[in-house]
Amino acid sequence: MQSELRVLHIDVDKNWRGGQQQALYLHQFLSDKNIFSVMACTENSMMGKKCNKKKLSKIEVNYKNELDFFTAFKLLQVCYKENINLIVAHSSHALSIALLVKLFVRKVKLVAVRRVDFAIRKNLFSTFKYKTNMLNKIVCVSDFIKQVMSIDERINNKLITIKDCIDTTKYKTIESLNKLRDKLQLHESSFVIGNTSAFVGHKDYPNFIRASKIIVQKYFQSIFLCVGDGILKDEMESLVKEYGLMKNFRFVGFQENVVPYVKLFDIFVLSSKMEGLGSSILEAKAMGLPVIATKAGGIPEIINDGIDGILVEPQNSESLAQAIIRLIENKNERLTLGKNAMESVKENDVLHYGNEYLELFKQLLVE
Repeated sequence: MQSELRVLHIDVDKNWRGGQQQALYLHQFLSDKNIFSVMACTENSMMGKKCNKKKLSKIEVNYKNELDFFTAFKLLQVCYKENINLIVAHSSHALSIALLVKLFVRKVKLVAVRRVDFAIRKNLFSTFKYKTNMLNKIVCVSDFIKQVMSIDERINNKLITIKDCIDTTKYKTIESLNKLRDKLQLHESSFVIGNTSAFVGHKDYPNFIRASKIIVQKYFQSIFLCVGDGILKDEMESLVKEYGLMKNFRFVGFQENVVPYVKLFDIFVLSSKMEGLGSSILEAKAMGLPVIATKAGGIPEIINDGIDGILVEPQNSESLAQAIIRLIENKNERLTLGKNAMESVKENDVLHYGNEYLELFKQLLVE
């Protein structure tokens, strides 16, 4: 007889990025199906705030590091109290905590989500985390990540691909953006090229900024709207100043709701040199935006080049700039790409995503 599914999610990041949104989508999906689902998150985290807003079950922990036995003990108590039979670790750090918990509840199934497109670190701890038989499945968010992870039979047998999703319904509301346009000093003649990446190394903002320098030489009224935060933000602002482009750039920092800002974009750009999948692309597609992105990692799995977006080589500012100029000069192509994007993104609907996870969880419970 199959046990009733009871799920504990673990996400220990305080900030809000694509991985947290995907974890919340899954938590919401299971909860809506009346499946017991609880999110373990760090105190004062964005995940906790989002769970409160959506009235989703959560437990907060004072997470310190990957060997935080106090956090693991607290989650072990949750497992006992709530009869948890499946844990989802939504990051590598979360997996470390989950493995500490599973030392004492070996019958609980454990699933890890892998979102990054680089190989497992070669230190003993990282190797153990993914090879141990305590870990039942590794969900890769792209086939590219799955290929990168296929280095050992003990890992390869655990791998499955479930691509990121998007809730297309939340982008359908149309609200006036005039106040926001005024706040950002955007004129009617401004052509807005947007990027919602975090300011971290693999997102390659220098590539985006170097491309902008080429573009403004021909289209001086172009505006580059950067929505996000991160450790490299100040450094990137300094680079923009060095290039004399401050009047063309708008740095608005982290925004809990990026939708109004993205709706101001004429083109969405992702300039990464490494990328697991690029869930921000799905948001742009859902809003009918033409997308230009690099061929890094799993990005080509969600963009059909020339059909619902344009792909360029990573770390090639000239190629990126010319692709953007091409769309600035061709309104019909922008409209066609955007229309096709809205259609193709339906393949990444949250219901399809949730059902794929649910099917996986049910299979694990009967093994």
